[in-house]
Amino acid sequence: MGSSRLRVFDPHLERKDSAALSDRELPLPTFDVPYFKYIDEEDEDDEWSSRSQSSTEDDSVDSLLSDRYVVVSGTPEKILEHLLNDLHLEEVQDKETETLLDDFLLTYTVFMTTDDLCQALLRHYSAKKYQGKEENSDVPCRKRKVLHLVSQWISLYKDWLQEDEHSKMFLKTIYRNVLDDVYEYPILEKELKEFQKILGMHRRHTVDEYSPQRKNKALFHQFSLKENWLQHRGTVTETEEIFCHVYITEHSYVSVKAKVSSTAQEILKVVAEKIQHAEEDLALVAVTFSGEKHELQPNDLVISKSLEASGRLHVYRKDLADTLNPCAENEESQQRPLRILGMNTWDLALELMNFDWSLFNSIHEQELIYFTFSRQGSGEHTVNLSLLLQRCNEVQLWVATEILLCNQLGKRVQLVKKFIKIAAHCKAQRNLNSFFAIVMGLNTASVSRLSQTWEKIPGKFKKLFSELESLTDPSLNHKAYRDAFKKMKPPKIPFMPLLLKDVTFIHEGNKTFLDNLVNFEKLHMIADTVRTLRHCRTNQFGSDMSPKEHQELRAYVNHLYVIDSQQALFELSHRIEPRV
Repeated sequence: MGSSRLRVFDPHLERKDSAALSDRELPLPTFDVPYFKYIDEEDEDDEWSSRSQSSTEDDSVDSLLSDRYVVVSGTPEKILEHLLNDLHLEEVQDKETETLLDDFLLTYTVFMTTDDLCQALLRHYSAKKYQGKEENSDVPCRKRKVLHLVSQWISLYKDWLQEDEHSKMFLKTIYRNVLDDVYEYPILEKELKEFQKILGMHRRHTVDEYSPQRKNKALFHQFSLKENWLQHRGTVTETEEIFCHVYITEHSYVSVKAKVSSTAQEILKVVAEKIQHAEEDLALVAVTFSGEKHELQPNDLVISKSLEASGRLHVYRKDLADTLNPCAENEESQQRPLRILGMNTWDLALELMNFDWSLFNSIHEQELIYFTFSRQGSGEHTVNLSLLLQRCNEVQLWVATEILLCNQLGKRVQLVKKFIKIAAHCKAQRNLNSFFAIVMGLNTASVSRLSQTWEKIPGKFKKLFSELESLTDPSLNHKAYRDAFKKMKPPKIPFMPLLLKDVTFIHEGNKTFLDNLVNFEKLHMIADTVRTLRHCRTNQFGSDMSPKEHQELRAYVNHLYVIDSQQALFELSHRIEPRV
């Protein structure tokens, strides 16, 4: 490379600096070029602190590479060290450094545990000397950098840290360290106030109160008791919501989004309203896969994350409690599609958007990381993402269910037209998750085979549906969707399965470790894709999107009735339009 200084190859050079290099006809770097690595050895430590400054005078290839001195791979410890070295504490942060910090915080769980990160940050904060040659004046600066990183970490992970004992202990420890240091280094008072705000302290203190004459163990004990943010909150899991499937028949269920603390009576009330049965005539029964049945009492807590693994919930008629036969398909279920025909399509799309937005807005960015890397216990960290994916699948089934339960050809044609309009409204409202689900529902084999129905769809609706379908075309890596989505302003809801596919492709197409060093360039690409969520949520949808008088509409959308068996859907399809 013409220099003894170690440099790191940056693939982005090919894109960003091709114009500068083309005049010299020099070969551009490609992904085939071996990665240069940060070396985790004592005699190479200086390379980590030798970040080259930009130069506008020398535009050689060697200089261009120096200007783009970024982390491509390294050990976790060295990546963190480099990150802290490069942090700026001014109000306006260096954009590349902030991106590197965000990349690190989003993806660190891939290559180190939270406990490892906490211990490393404590070492950096408490070290007497840094890299063996730190001036005394640099000590508070280093401490502030660590505290800045911790603040960003807390901001990114929010409530997740409340459930992690290592994180809570770390925050208590580093907070007490700041209390210890603020009298000697008054410049830390700003960071101390920030910590007090984050930890929910009841009172504020001045630097004088941290003087050696005023500090004592009783004071520290008092502080530890006031750390409300760190107190374990048992209500977190109780207020957590999951989808509860209550089966009406063997293959059809009502989807109920309910709190983990919901009782049998609360669940039964929702289901009774949905299927238009008197609540007092019904019973909620837990049925195991082995066939054992247990009737639940009104105050029983029925929601369990492990329920689906061991069995499922059914609704039975109370007057048949002895035999516990499930509700059979009845006339009421055949009349269900008539209800949706009387609903305003724009308002129905708004309610779908409100529901999806509540799920999408609850997803932590790190859920995509956990979901992709399938780390042990990742199920606990992907709850919100799993709910939105499940919702997408249920909307698709809902569309097919409503159409196939309609026996009358004329009404069925009206339903298909209705769903085409709802899909168009979802697109207009920038809810691409439900948009895709509805289009896929209309394209389900059991629906698309209904030739008599589709023949009677007016030409303008067929043309509109064709235009909507083109956005779901997977050719050229979903180019039509990507181009349209890019033009949409936030807030907007992406088609989550495709976003997950992008992250998965990056993961499976690149090694996480290169020669036992973390391939940080791969993690940067993943983090960059994950940040799509942040961009989509730059703004918020209005909370009054749907009028209060639409309570019935909201209840309809919030608790979809679906048939989850493709075989059952095909049987219905052949029943209403037999094969000629």
